[in-house]
Parts: sequence; structure tokens; C-alpha cells
Amino acid sequence: MIMRQNIAVLITSLLLAFPLCGNATDYVSSPNGNVRVGFSLTADGTPTYTMSYKGKPVVRQSRLGLELAKDKHASKGMEETDLMDGFEEKKCSTSSFDETWKPVWGETSNIRNHYNEMEVRLYQASSDRNMIIRFRVYDYGMGFRYEFPLQNTLNYFIIKEEHSQFAMAGDHTAYWIPGDYDTQEYETQISKLSEIRGRMHDAISSNASQTSFSPTGVQTSLQMKTADGLYINIHEAACVNYPTMHLNLDDKNFVFESWLTPDATGLKGYMQAPCQTPWRTVMVSDDARDMLSCKLILNLNEPCKLEDTSWIHPIKYCGVWWEMIVGKSSWNYTDEYPSVKLGQTDWSSAKPNGRHGANTQNVKKYIDFAAANGLQEVLVEGWNVGWEDWFGHQKDYVFDFVTPYPDFNIQYLNDYAHSKGVKLMMHHETSSSVLNYERHMENAYELMNRYGYDAVKSGYVGDIIPVGEHHYSQMMNNHYLYAVKEAAKHHIMVNAHEAVRPTGLCRTYPNLVGNESARGTEYESFAGNEPYHTVILPFTRLQGGPMDYTPGILETQLKTWSSNQNYVHTTLVGQLALYLVMYSPLQMAADLPENYQKYDDAFQFIRDVPCDWDDSKYLEAEPAKFITVARKGKGSDDWYVGGKCDADGHKSVVKLDFLDKGRIYDCTIYADAQDASFDKNPKAYVITHKKVRRGDTLRLTEAPGGGFAVSLKAVR
Repeated sequence: MIMRQNIAVLITSLLLAFPLCGNATDYVSSPNGNVRVGFSLTADGTPTYTMSYKGKPVVRQSRLGLELAKDKHASKGMEETDLMDGFEEKKCSTSSFDETWKPVWGETSNIRNHYNEMEVRLYQASSDRNMIIRFRVYDYGMGFRYEFPLQNTLNYFIIKEEHSQFAMAGDHTAYWIPGDYDTQEYETQISKLSEIRGRMHDAISSNASQTSFSPTGVQTSLQMKTADGLYINIHEAACVNYPTMHLNLDDKNFVFESWLTPDATGLKGYMQAPCQTPWRTVMVSDDARDMLSCKLILNLNEPCKLEDTSWIHPIKYCGVWWEMIVGKSSWNYTDEYPSVKLGQTDWSSAKPNGRHGANTQNVKKYIDFAAANGLQEVLVEGWNVGWEDWFGHQKDYVFDFVTPYPDFNIQYLNDYAHSKGVKLMMHHETSSSVLNYERHMENAYELMNRYGYDAVKSGYVGDIIPVGEHHYSQMMNNHYLYAVKEAAKHHIMVNAHEAVRPTGLCRTYPNLVGNESARGTEYESFAGNEPYHTVILPFTRLQGGPMDYTPGILETQLKTWSSNQNYVHTTLVGQLALYLVMYSPLQMAADLPENYQKYDDAFQFIRDVPCDWDDSKYLEAEPAKFITVARKGKGSDDWYVGGKCDADGHKSVVKLDFLDKGRIYDCTIYADAQDASFDKNPKAYVITHKKVRRGDTLRLTEAPGGGFAVSLKAVR
């Protein structure tokens, strides 16, 4: 419900220096009243907003608006003006909305979308232009966006910068990664806002493609914690036909401001009315568990646009991948050719290097393993010609996505897999040659249909072609969505790596079953991820959608089977916990089949654990410290519990109050041994069996960098 409040005194902000205009502020509160958002115009007609939670300030008075480019392609050309100030409020209206919708896959079978909305209609007399700012306020946060109705004076326009501000109420603790137009593959930093500038240089590690932009620029989803115990998260939802938003910090006043990803010319967004921006989101709670359980980002996306979703399904898979990442096998077929040309290079006369992982016999081994252990699919990377010179050359015509190497019998392997009840998963590495992928996409998807593939892992390693574009520009965001839409026409699920971080579009297009878009398990083979990595990602990267993290590395010390001297920075049991803590409908059993045979009793949990859920309950949570979650299998009476922690370890008390009354459950506990630790004794674990019922309590000790996994199978 909206209220008008008379302002008796002129308020001056040292932070923003925006005096409030006239005599009115518009307010809208969440359904339970905890979250309150205010809107007002300053004396010069600049839109501003505030946000509070249970009376505590979350966002202080913050400016809104867009700076437009003087450009010959805009409707007003070189006479273009900005949408920053000079506004008057024409109308303010409120409404309420409450629905429950069913996701195709997810953490729960039902999601409630309940909010109060405030629509503010603004008019800029100097340009004769109208703009709407829409706020949706939930019990756990809010979103706002700009909307541009069809009008003669605002038709085509180009965004030079969006100036949406988020003024924080103090020097909060932030969990952040460096702002970058091309990669999210950074280790999360934990610091005060005032410390970001001093830590930025060391936080930027090398990557195949990267473009930082500011000593205080960070990426969303940005998790923060205040001194008085509020958890705040800033992100965006429904980023469609628009560049990805970063945040640039004024570290003297603790004000974040939106910073959009530019295109090759330096401009940021090309708009045609009627249109709108993505939602800018702020989640808030005094309970960290709400940061994980609330579905603000999904709720702010449009409902599913696919009429038939029966072909979309969760996947547990293995694949020819880890042996290549670690360095035992190669993607390329030969070492003889420093340069290859599609359609011209004679592969029949090429000398095999003897290390090519995607060969028929090796793939058969993985198919047999998948079939024997209930895994639905087998990923094969390096199956197609072109890997000899695929990276680092700005090569346009790099892959055709249909021609296999001589030692990969695509017809035979697909027939063999299907005879075993298993499917192969396609791999499309684009080398970021985007136009080349689009020119081949239809043929590639048709090939998948012909051989019975229903899922593809795509990749965008390296600098974008066309040269000068960035991974998170408007053009690239349009490309990623185009690939998903085209895949849907062929009943193909998409798992994009190195693509843009998700903003909830998996609600609208649920064949987008996963992304990477953060440091995954592969980094464990390089220098390793910090033990807290997997207990911060659910608070940050996973806010917008699931990640293909590729867990399940049970042989954590890579030197036992390769020349790689690195190790995984979790315990063995900690890897099992990831199947619950890192929610995804796409879960890989990423280790080698022979390593799973060594730890077959622990591997049983990976066999058992589902990838789709009817219910999820977050029992414990603290960013970068620990997460404990219980999940009920889709269409099942069985529950699974997982806990993961940082390098300090954690003592978890799991009350089984979520179990059904009157039922008895077979409980299997996979726990760290007493002397386990991620660095010194990672493979020490204990498996315990017992009967439990509702009301019982499990007391579990997680080792440094460890965790636990529990299966609870209803017996009566």
C-alpha cells in the first residue's frame, strides 16, 4: 500500500547533495511490511529512491536515470538529451500480485511470486518525453526497472551510461570479484567496501579473455553483510537485449553506481521503444538462509515461453573432460599441424598424437561406466576437427561442429550409447567466434537431432569475434539467448560456459539448464579454489541460475594418477556435499571411472542423489563459512542433506524436523573422518548407517574444507 508523507524540512545529503522536491515522497511496502521503498524527485527533477528493512536503512537516497549518446543513429541525432533530471511526476499507482507457479525443474516444485508494485510515470517537459520507473517489492527484497512507452519523441536512442545508484548505509563487508567485461573466473574477495581499491590489483588473476575497467568496479551478484547483521545482495534480473550491469563504487561515500558493458565502439545499449531495461535487484534479510531460499531473480523473469517442455529433463552425466583438464589427454588429434583449414586439411594422413581423449575406445569406456552407474549422458570434448589451432589467433572459421576426427566414430558411438540406455552430450566450443557459430548453428543442431543428442555444452573461450566486442555486451547477450531459442526449436538443452552470468532467464527458457560463468572445478587442476569458494557461490553466482560446477572429484590429489601436482581444495566428502549445496539440474560426476572404482562406497551417494527436487530447506548458512541444506527428491519420499564449510571446519546440528511424521528412514551418513582435512588428509571418511525418524538430531563435524552428505530413504 502506497502512502504520501509531507516533508516539513529540506533534507540535504552530503552523499548525493540532492534536496527533496516539494512536499511528497511515495512509498510502497512488501506484503509483510518488512521492506519499504520510497520514491521522490529532487528540486531539479532527478528521480531518487530509498529502501529499508524492518526500519533499518538498506539503500540511502540514490539517484536514478540514463545518460544518452549524441549519435547520428538516435532519433534526435546529435541533439540528443539525457533522461537524468527535469522530470515531473504525472502519476503514481500501486497494485498487488500473488501467484504460485511451477518450474520445469528446480529446488522446489512450487514458487510463490508475491509482491506489491509501485508504478511511477514521469514526464520530462524539455524533451516532451515519458518514462516509467516500476518497483516490485517482496518480503525479501525489491526490483526496479526503467520502461519507455512508444512515443514520437523517444523512439530510437542509445545509452551512453545507466546511472542507477545503490547508496549503502555503511562500510559493509563485501564478497566480491573484480568488475570485468569478459570473465567472472576470479576468486571471491572478502573485504570492507573501503578496502576494495587496495585489493583490486592482486584480485585480478590472468585469464584467456579479460577487460577490467575500474579500481573499484565489481560484478554482480554482490553479496554484503552489515555490521548490525543485515545481509544485502545486489544483482539484476531478466537481462534481455541489454548489456550486463557491473557496479562501480564511490569508496568515500559507499555509493555503487551501475556500469554497463560497452560494445566495440564504447557505447552501451541500443534501444527501440517500447522497451525496458532489466530489473535492478536488492535482496535483504537478517537471516542468511533467505539469501539462498528466496527466488527474487526468477520471479522477476517472464513465465515460460515454451509450449511443450516435456523433453526438458535434469541430467547426471560423466565425460571425457577431467583427464584433459588435468593434462593426461588432449583435445587435438595431431601435433603435426600448426595450422588447419576446415574442408582443406587432410586428416586421413595426419599422424595421431596418441593422447587424443575423444577416441572411440575411450568413449566406450565412459559409456559403459555411465550405463553401469545410472548416469544419463556422457560428455565428449575434442571430438570435432579444428582443435590444433583453435585458440589465441582470432580465427574466424575455426570449427564447423559437424566433422569428427578420424578416431571418433560418431554413428557407432551413438548407436552403442543408445543400446546401453545412455545418450552422448554434444560439445560446441566456439573459441568465441560468434558469427561462425551462428552460421553453423542450424547444421550443428540438425546433426544432434540426427544422432539423438538432446543436450549441448557450449564454450566461449578467448576474445570475442567480431573483434572488440565483449562477452557481456548487448550483442553477446542477444547471441546467448538466440542459441537457447534456436536450440529449443530442436528440443535441445543448453549449458553455456564462459557465457554471461545468468539473470533468471531459465524460468522463461527452461532448456537453459546450466551455465558456468564462474570458477568451476577445472581451476582445482590449475592452482586450486579457496575452500570457501563453494560456500560463497550460492550467495553470488547462483542467484541468477544454476552452474555446471562439475563436482565429484574423489581422487583429490591429482599426482596419484597424473603428472599434475595440484590438488582439490576440499575433502572427498566435501565433494559429495556439492551435489546438494551447489544446486543444479545438470550435475557431472567429473572424476575418472577408475577413481570412482577406488572409492565405490563413497560413489554410492553420487549414484543415489537426484538432480531435481520437490522441496528444499536451508538449515544453516553464512556466506563463505558454511551452508547446510535438506532437499526432497522430485516425486519421492526420500530426503538428502548436504553440508559444506570453509577452511575453519564446522560443527553442524541437523534437526530432522522436515521428515514426514510416522515414517522410518534408512539413514546413510558420509562424513569426514576425525583427522580429515582438505590439505593434509582429504580422503579420510566414515560411512555410517542407522534408522531415524522425524524429531531426531544428527550432530556432524565437518573437517577444514570438508562437509558431509546424508541420504534418508523412507522405508515405511
